[in-house]
Amino acid sequence: MFARFCKILLVSAVCMSAPLLAIAQDADKVLDGAVKILGGSGKLRKIATVSLEGSVTRQSDSREGTYTFKLKSPNRYYSEFTFGGQPEILAYNGKSAWREDPAGELGTLLGSEALELEATAQLDNSRLLDRKKNKIAAALGAPSKINGHDVAEVQLTWQSGVKRSLFFDAQTHLLLKESGNLGGQFQETLYDDYRPEGGLLIAHKIEIHRASETYRVVLASAEVNQTVGERTFDFPAKSQVKLPDLKKLFEEIDANQKQIDKIRENYAGRRVEEESEADKNGKTTHHEVHEYTFFYLDGEEVSTLVAEDGKSLSPQEQEKENAKTKKRIEEIQKQQAKKEAKEEKKKEEGKKDKEDDDPGIETFLRVCQFVNPRHERFRGQDVLVFDFEPNPEYKAHSLVEGIVQKLAGVIWIDEKAHQVVRVEGHFVGDARIAGGLLVNLQKGSSFIDEQAFLNNEVWLPTYQEAHIGARFLLVKGIKVNAITHYSDYKRFNVETLNTISKPKDAGAPANPQ
Repeated sequence: MFARFCKILLVSAVCMSAPLLAIAQDADKVLDGAVKILGGSGKLRKIATVSLEGSVTRQSDSREGTYTFKLKSPNRYYSEFTFGGQPEILAYNGKSAWREDPAGELGTLLGSEALELEATAQLDNSRLLDRKKNKIAAALGAPSKINGHDVAEVQLTWQSGVKRSLFFDAQTHLLLKESGNLGGQFQETLYDDYRPEGGLLIAHKIEIHRASETYRVVLASAEVNQTVGERTFDFPAKSQVKLPDLKKLFEEIDANQKQIDKIRENYAGRRVEEESEADKNGKTTHHEVHEYTFFYLDGEEVSTLVAEDGKSLSPQEQEKENAKTKKRIEEIQKQQAKKEAKEEKKKEEGKKDKEDDDPGIETFLRVCQFVNPRHERFRGQDVLVFDFEPNPEYKAHSLVEGIVQKLAGVIWIDEKAHQVVRVEGHFVGDARIAGGLLVNLQKGSSFIDEQAFLNNEVWLPTYQEAHIGARFLLVKGIKVNAITHYSDYKRFNVETLNTISKPKDAGAPANPQ
């Protein structure tokens, strides 16, 4: 996991252009005006919770229901429509995003759907403050009108790629509309009838266009800084199950993974890596695609570059890459021989290996706490899902523990197969290496890792995604988005390693999805 981060973070920094800086300054001026009319940054920073209750009318059938909306700093979010006793919920608890649909089905949101809800939770709780700290780029859109009012549009972009448009009244500076995807559906929200509530101006008439449906909300009550419990944002108790013995489960997963690593050496595949860098305004400044063939050796992916930006390498370039692969094979085989000799010597002396610098099972069990266990269907399989977050009672004693303690997220486990099928995580705080003098992995950096059971015998990676914000040597800052697709797995004869420089071509690469 962290090896991938290190690779991504070695990408060079980008320079910002003067015209883009001017755009950002104009957008900041609009946002600062909105902050001022809401009461100013001083008052807004004191707001910890917001609770809204009201009635809602669904346009398609004119049915009336209830509306509940709650926020809790720093990033908790809960939105609920209830019609006929059946709630429709979108929520984010700081670790995972989830929904309950009108049919009563509960589920954890994945990928972009989860990122959209996470970004919304952050934006609504920050009330437009700390945009730079939260790595939100702002750009001014084209002027327009809403209900006869001149409006200024500000387009926000998170380092995860999530986008949101905000439309402010040019005269009053109040937010009149916002639009963007939320939970996988396009949503447009219009605000009207602002009134002061607990020191905060709150719209009492809200019109929400979600997919093909329209909801009209009229608030009956609005409370600021009243108690809102953490359980409000967690999965409903009815959906939760008893958390198993995690130490035993993780040990079984670890033991199974060692067996899987040996089976993986019988497979070769193709990997497509797509990387892009963005400037402080969210505009892409660099984009590249690399395609590799690869196989496994001693638990490592041995890769050969075969194409760049959709174009195959020339014969001369390919020959150089093949030579690199052959050299890497020899290095791994030498390392493997040394490792085996070292282990044999320790075995003879009756010594045990010390823990290495990789974040193992024991590290996660010490540093993290695990909550909200539930059973769900994932890719057609029954899986155990639970959230993880830093254990506030534990004090980190090493660099690895310090990094792991900055992580929160959600994990999907196939209990029968003893395999992690998916993990999503993000940094809840900056992770500093050498006190931040060398590298500072910034808060909000996130990753996704997924694998699948293939050929009825082996678990292999299928998808990886990372959104990284980092600063090097206290000066160079970068924002990198990386997506990796794995495909075209075929059985591979590991006995031929000494006579080949790269695995046999596995066919045409799959188009990134």
